[in-house]
Amino acid sequence: MKNIIESALNSAVHSLNSNENLNIPVDKIASSIERTRDVAHGDFASNLAMMLARELKSAPRQIAEKLIAALPSNPLIDKVEIAGAGFMNFTLSKDAYYNELNDVMIQKEKYGHNNLANGMKVQVEFVSANPTGPLHVGHGRGAAVGDSLARIMAANGYDVTKEFYYNDAGAQIDNLTLSVKSRIDGMTPDDASWPADGYRGDYIIEIANDFLAKKTVVADDRSIVASGDVNDLENIREFAVAYLRHEQDLDLQAFDVKFDNFFLESSVYKDGSVDNVVETLTKNGFTYEEDGALWLRTTDFGDDKDRVMRKKEGGYTYFVPDLAYHRNKWERGFKRVVNEQGADHHGTIARVRAGLQALNTGIPKGWPDYVLHQMVLVMRDGQEVKISKRAGSYVTLRDLIDEVGKDATRYFLVARKPDSQLQFDIDLARSQSSENPVYYIQYAHARICSLLDERSKTAEFNVEAAKANVVRLNSNLDYDVMRVISRFPEMVISANNNNAPHLIAAYLQELAGSVHSYYNAKDEEGKAIRILTDDAALQDAKLYLLASARQVIANGLDLLGLSAPNKM
Repeated sequence: MKNIIESALNSAVHSLNSNENLNIPVDKIASSIERTRDVAHGDFASNLAMMLARELKSAPRQIAEKLIAALPSNPLIDKVEIAGAGFMNFTLSKDAYYNELNDVMIQKEKYGHNNLANGMKVQVEFVSANPTGPLHVGHGRGAAVGDSLARIMAANGYDVTKEFYYNDAGAQIDNLTLSVKSRIDGMTPDDASWPADGYRGDYIIEIANDFLAKKTVVADDRSIVASGDVNDLENIREFAVAYLRHEQDLDLQAFDVKFDNFFLESSVYKDGSVDNVVETLTKNGFTYEEDGALWLRTTDFGDDKDRVMRKKEGGYTYFVPDLAYHRNKWERGFKRVVNEQGADHHGTIARVRAGLQALNTGIPKGWPDYVLHQMVLVMRDGQEVKISKRAGSYVTLRDLIDEVGKDATRYFLVARKPDSQLQFDIDLARSQSSENPVYYIQYAHARICSLLDERSKTAEFNVEAAKANVVRLNSNLDYDVMRVISRFPEMVISANNNNAPHLIAAYLQELAGSVHSYYNAKDEEGKAIRILTDDAALQDAKLYLLASARQVIANGLDLLGLSAPNKM
């Protein structure tokens, strides 16, 4: 509905530019328009006149008057008023809201989608957990945020690739291999000879037993047969990695997350990309030798200090394969890249962006985008839950899914802004009450389905027939619901532009609240305002409104990877 105001202001600006020889820029119009906080001030407000005051050397109210006078006649705009120093307050007509409901019912599951990106290729990298143990709740938060971002971007017209990047070699994988080998040899973590940095969870026993049983493991990106040879460290390594990748795949499937591509850190060493990056940076004149190490002058591009690329004892720092990997992303045509990672990656942002600039391959400044999530505290009975016996030292994603289900887990992990710390209350997530936001939202959907089913017991509810009665929706209660419904397309765009899926979560709570209030409404005498009434036309108009709300709730839940149950 914001487009109605934007289009009207565009016409006014073009008219003034043409008739009064002004040079008002049109690129400021969209950003000047916002929903009003109080409907008494209309539906939308624009501060365009105030934005243009200095440029046009005129008082904002005078500019606002000119803009309003130049607005074309529009049956969807009821009135425009000037407020304060020069705000323009727009009140939309009833038909604008009726048209929006019709759009919902016509577009159905596509309502709220748009072609903002026109098929631009975008990659979202998330989870990216090394295969050294079960996924923990931090990985779960990354999965919920990353997958929701990918869904939201797809709804905005992007061609989205979801990618999982992990290290299948290096020190952590060495520790995993030695841990499994130690279990095969009959050792326990209490033994003095247990690897100092070894993994202690019960899952290591499972890997060891299945290796000895010569089992086959098939993960999404690899398959391996265990040799059963206790001295075959390479096969133990490959089997352990495949075993844990398979387990991660199962956890992600239970979480309704599917990746399009898996990328191995080892591949950028094998294909020579890492060496080529170093050669290119050296050729470009941004490296230097000091204290036996090779450094990159990332300070030339805004980093707080230069970074070591090759250590004095030999071997590259992890920063170098990161550069090779991100250059690979750019070469694959991803003009927009979002890395969803834990907050501990904050220090890598400036150095990666600086290194990519130093490569001088046309990558723009500020590329890629980063969304960093803070830690998750899991609570039960008011106490923090820290230990999972199977993992050994942390709560796993599977623990949460088994405790509260996929939907509650996903919603709770995505509902807060990623850079804020999150307390995951297991007791709340399991409760069937209005205090539980997941239950509250899904119950609104189920409640509407129940009303539609009840209506169909007398005669099949005909959406097209009901549409003709939409003009009967003229109470404040009706408009409260219609206003919230109409905001959904704007929220989908805002969530995309700000990499903020939590905005969709908050919106769904608001819409569910308006539905429950509508259902429970009372008149001035305290009597319930029934939806299923003897006035057939009014009844069908109300059901048309609620059917639209049901569709929007379902669409919003889908953007977060949640189900929309018909019964609860």
